[in-house]
Amino acid sequence: MTLQTPVTMHAARTALNQDPTLREWAEAWLKNKERSRQPTMSDAEFDKHWLYVRPERMHEGAIEAVTAYVQRNEEH
Repeated sequence: MTLQTPVTMHAARTALNQDPTLREWAEAWLKNKERSRQPTMSDAEFDKHWLYVRPERMHEGAIEAVTAYVQRNEEH
């Protein structure tokens, strides 16, 4: 996957479902992003919070995460 054309939701979700390495990276990236939005939560509170918001964040952040992954790999 390259960034020659914009990443669509379908392409992003398909990539996440077919590439375990990409999915793991994207989940960690989205989790870190969510953590930065919740700086007052303890680690235990955040872990519980992440369990509940993870599906939504993975869906709504799919395009952004896949785009970040592709950009990161193109730079290296």
